[in-house]
Amino acid sequence: MKNNHSTSIPNEVLNEVVSKLKEVNTLLETHLFTLTKEERQTLPKMGEKTLAFVTKAHDYSQQHPELRPSFSTQEDFDIDVADATNLLPAESLLTKLASQINDTSMLAGSEAYTQALLFYNNAKLAAKNSVPGAKEIYDDLRSRFPGRPKKKEVAE
Repeated sequence: MKNNHSTSIPNEVLNEVVSKLKEVNTLLETHLFTLTKEERQTLPKMGEKTLAFVTKAHDYSQQHPELRPSFSTQEDFDIDVADATNLLPAESLLTKLASQINDTSMLAGSEAYTQALLFYNNAKLAAKNSVPGAKEIYDDLRSRFPGRPKKKEVAE
């Protein structure tokens, strides 16, 4: 069995990371929004190709204010474009970091679960062979796998 995750991240490093992430959260929390699932589904999305369109329309709106709709302001457009573009580097970095943390956690969890199953199966074998103490360990661990109840023989 290959173990890819063989170096533990020191607690000091993890504690510092959490502390710094809390700092970032504190810096941004008054400026960020939380959307509902419905809002996320209904809002128009801006991707890379859309960004070019938005940037060009924004430039034109600054040069030709007479074409701007009367119910919107240039200031609102400026703020939206600035935040949409200025947040991209942070979003990219955080997305990559979140993905790597998720992958590392998944790998560590998978390998830990595999090790636990190996231990469980070995304890099961040891219990069948009457190794002292193995039955108690096996009985405790097998509660995780209730399985199907054994069928009782039907009396004729």
